Amino acid sequence: MVVLELGEGGAQFNYVVSAAKPSSVQHSAVGHFTSTEDLNLVISKSTRLEVHKLTPEGLQGVLDVPLYGRIAALQLFRPAGEPRDLLLLLTERSKFCVLAFDEETGELVTRAHGDASDRVGRPVELGQRGIVDPQCRLIGMHLYDGLFKVVPMDERGGLQEAYSMRLEELKVIDLAFLDGCDTPTIAVLYEDTKEQRHVKTYEVSLRDRELVEGPWRQSNLDAGSSMLIPVPGTAGAVVVGESVITFISANAVRSTAIKPTMVKAYGQVDADGSRFLLSDYLGNLYLLLLLREGATGVSALKLEPLGRTPAASTLSYLDSGVVFVGSSFGDSQLIRLHSTPPDPAQPDSFIEVVDSQPNLGPIVDFCVVDLERQGQGQIVTCSGAGADGSLRVVRNGIGVVEQALVELPGIKGMWSLRKTYMDAHDTYLVLTFSGETRVLGMNAEDELDEADIPGFNSAALTLCCANTQHDQFLQVTATQARLVDAMTHQLAAQWEAGAAGRITIAAASPTQLVLAVGGRTLIYLELGDGEIVEKGRLTLDSDIACLDITPVGEGKERSEAVAVGTWSMEAHIYALPALRPLFKEALPTDVIPRSTLFAQFEGDTYLMYGLGDGQLVNYRLDPDGPTDRKKIALGTKPIALRTFRSRGAAAVFAASDRPTIIYSSNRKLLYSNLNENEVGHMAGFNTAAFPDSLALGKQDSLLIGTIDEIQKLHIRTVPLGEQPRRIAHQEGSRTFAVTCTQATMGQEGTDSVRLLDEQTFELLDRLRLQQHELACSVASTRLGDDPTVYYVVGTAFALPDEPESTKGRIFVLEAQGGKFRVVCEKETRGAVYALTEFQGRLLAGINSRVQMYTWKEQDDGSRALVPECSHAGHVLALYLATRGDLVIVGDLMKSIQLLAWKGEDCALELRSRDFQPNWMSAVTVLDDDTYLGAENSYNLFTVRRNADAATDEDRSRLQTVGQYHLGEFVNRFQHGSLVMRLPDSELSHIPTVLFGTINGVIGVIASLPQAQYQLLESLQEAMRRVVKGVGGFDHAQWRSFSNQHIAVTPARQFVDGDLVEQFLDLKRDRAEAVVAAMGGGATLESVTHLVEELSRLH
Repeated sequence: MVVLELGEGGAQFNYVVSAAKPSSVQHSAVGHFTSTEDLNLVISKSTRLEVHKLTPEGLQGVLDVPLYGRIAALQLFRPAGEPRDLLLLLTERSKFCVLAFDEETGELVTRAHGDASDRVGRPVELGQRGIVDPQCRLIGMHLYDGLFKVVPMDERGGLQEAYSMRLEELKVIDLAFLDGCDTPTIAVLYEDTKEQRHVKTYEVSLRDRELVEGPWRQSNLDAGSSMLIPVPGTAGAVVVGESVITFISANAVRSTAIKPTMVKAYGQVDADGSRFLLSDYLGNLYLLLLLREGATGVSALKLEPLGRTPAASTLSYLDSGVVFVGSSFGDSQLIRLHSTPPDPAQPDSFIEVVDSQPNLGPIVDFCVVDLERQGQGQIVTCSGAGADGSLRVVRNGIGVVEQALVELPGIKGMWSLRKTYMDAHDTYLVLTFSGETRVLGMNAEDELDEADIPGFNSAALTLCCANTQHDQFLQVTATQARLVDAMTHQLAAQWEAGAAGRITIAAASPTQLVLAVGGRTLIYLELGDGEIVEKGRLTLDSDIACLDITPVGEGKERSEAVAVGTWSMEAHIYALPALRPLFKEALPTDVIPRSTLFAQFEGDTYLMYGLGDGQLVNYRLDPDGPTDRKKIALGTKPIALRTFRSRGAAAVFAASDRPTIIYSSNRKLLYSNLNENEVGHMAGFNTAAFPDSLALGKQDSLLIGTIDEIQKLHIRTVPLGEQPRRIAHQEGSRTFAVTCTQATMGQEGTDSVRLLDEQTFELLDRLRLQQHELACSVASTRLGDDPTVYYVVGTAFALPDEPESTKGRIFVLEAQGGKFRVVCEKETRGAVYALTEFQGRLLAGINSRVQMYTWKEQDDGSRALVPECSHAGHVLALYLATRGDLVIVGDLMKSIQLLAWKGEDCALELRSRDFQPNWMSAVTVLDDDTYLGAENSYNLFTVRRNADAATDEDRSRLQTVGQYHLGEFVNRFQHGSLVMRLPDSELSHIPTVLFGTINGVIGVIASLPQAQYQLLESLQEAMRRVVKGVGGFDHAQWRSFSNQHIAVTPARQFVDGDLVEQFLDLKRDRAEAVVAAMGGGATLESVTHLVEELSRLH
């Protein structure tokens, strides 16, 4: 086993991967995209596109694909010659594409793509727009102030060359195509230089390539007008303001006053546009009714409140009252609207929540803690905004909720039995040990008790046990197969192995049984009513190691084939009942297969082999046989495979030293580890008292429990009802300190510091701050020689008439007996943006200074913070990180600076700095010489100091070594890991940093040795050539670093783990093509192994 260590180069080669994908929803659209019958919901979550279809059970995922761009706009449209909708996407870097869905392959097809960016021009401030004319004559885009870009379109949706038209209005608030005009017409809502808002219409003349004065205009609208809603068939639009909603067309203006609010999203309910849903910044949902007169007129408007949801960024009305509420600041929801309140306790709410999708975004801060104290990190995030604010506890893997634990050493196998064949629930649990079999059953009090089935041979080891048709139990021992009547519990039939030898392996279906007898003989038996009939036998070339005849398909009771694994490491499939060979292949291993299983997920059938060294081999079964063989390491000990159902979905349990649950999503196999170790045997145990439970056989105990929902990450939500801003954890007092703000857009509220219990998250105490005082930072630390661990909170006074804070406070708090005690309070001359401990002192970033305090005992015995030294000359010192004697400062505008502490002179001095003008959003230290930063154009970069350089100038410069466009705004880096680092892993010594972003991404940055990094870089290059991005977008362009000050430069010394890990999903022939494109002696096995190891980092 080679354990990888970082070499000379230190931490300058980095692997970036997302542990949690973006979950903030920005845009959605509804239409017939995948087929003419399906109603689809298309959702964009920053850099990912999801397509769902509406089924009677709710939304069902069809596609979830990554995009090489941040989606700025999406719209479904249908040209005259198309049977289904097409999808227009526009990215923030002004690339656009038109996508269609191919029903045969189930993949997206790019119909057209292009780059709409111009060399000159000032990018729009209020968001890019990409809109399609209702008659599909053209696509319009507003990307630069004063320009409207037009892409003409033919009947089939083919795009022609794009060109720009001048638009007089420079500050556009919103624009939309009007519906019901002979020539394409846009309405433009804009603000003039005097901050007055007006709306104007233009006809788009494709012949003259210019905008011509349109049918109507309206000046001096409500000051807060922010949204245009085109009304179908009227050639008019609704303008939504803060206190008035107005319908305007060429022949009418109709208004209605509303209670002042800010509407953020709308969704059209009816095709004729008589009803719209509106959602405001607080999440209040309204129904806007337009009373129509004639085909084109509107006589009145009416607004009715419906209830509250998380604050919506997009609304899509699906069908029969079902609405998708997409949120960037809270969870997204699928809701149903009712005509009367569904819950009598809430008489003002007409909303029923059907389903909720958790959203971690915006992650403003987070900390990494090990709450269970088992060596597995969990992340606690400050998520959400306003009233949707919450803490989210995120951990990797699937947790087991224990319901019963029995000490039972030496379990050799376990099966659950139902009382009768058709019973919904399990009643018995059969456990076998060497030389005996015991039965546990649910008694009348719904407790687990010893039970007795007289027809069973209890003095032998059981090889297989099952419910069979005709209400019988099957038991197979080393010498015989027994059928027992489920009613009388008496023996109904038996079959003796006799002189053929001992039975070594057995597998059963409800009507069939296969046995390995005397090592090599495969015997096929059919199970009837009180009879066991031999139907065939076959002698193999080598000993049989495992068998399976699980019937595949809903409600099937017979298997058409038997899967065999042999001691000569071969996989066989034989047809039943004739035992005709269908398939034979050497397994890619020199270890014996210990378990095999047929499993079906989402309509696809798989054949799996669990090997003796913890590896799993799986095949997909096509009509013409097994294909697409894959091998993945799950653990290091033999694997035992079993199917079970969880919340109605099929799953496979792979028991070993690292038990894994295998499931499928979007027709891809996914593997999630169970947060238990060393599970040897497993049986589903779905009883009336313990529904959906599993029985797990461990080394010396039997555990019965339920599992969390099957997914890679488990998320627990702690709603706060206000927005959390900063969090710190304290091991000693077992608490969290969380700073919260009640302030929302345009409203003031007081800030406070909450003290929460680390397990229950209940509120223990709360320190309220003064009016206009904001909590900016919190840390948990020891100070000086004082043994107590304190919480330190930094605040700022944001007075309405001051452009910048001129005063703040630092509190030193002790958490004792569930209460805060203020030990010391210190006034500062500015906002305390950052706090960190530094060699027993306290370091604070206060406005443009980095200030150091010591913790001194006063004459009266109390302690106080005493200023020791400071370093000025920053713009705003927002972020601090320390290493040894060095302090790394992340500045608002001046990138990263490196200060050194001179103990003898009691001074902080500037050692070196990065001269690039990066606007920082987070910093951290990777090693003594390498520092990582994130900046506000969604990039990551690393800088290195040259302590050994010859000249002072080189020593004073931090050299940029790595650059990468992440496409996500990072708010915080923390050292730590989401997964247990197993000592047997090659990557157990690889340092990792976690980050959290506005869109709810949790990412991992792993610093790799140069050799592995170079291999991954060539793999990334090969993947770019083989795996094409959706919409024709280019991966290398997407990952290249760029911001307002620096021209586009290709990414370097960072590799994209999200792309690299797609290698594991490729079909075998494409994976081989990637490895061939890499060259350099790489093999499929070695590359797969490295990528699997890396995928275990999250």
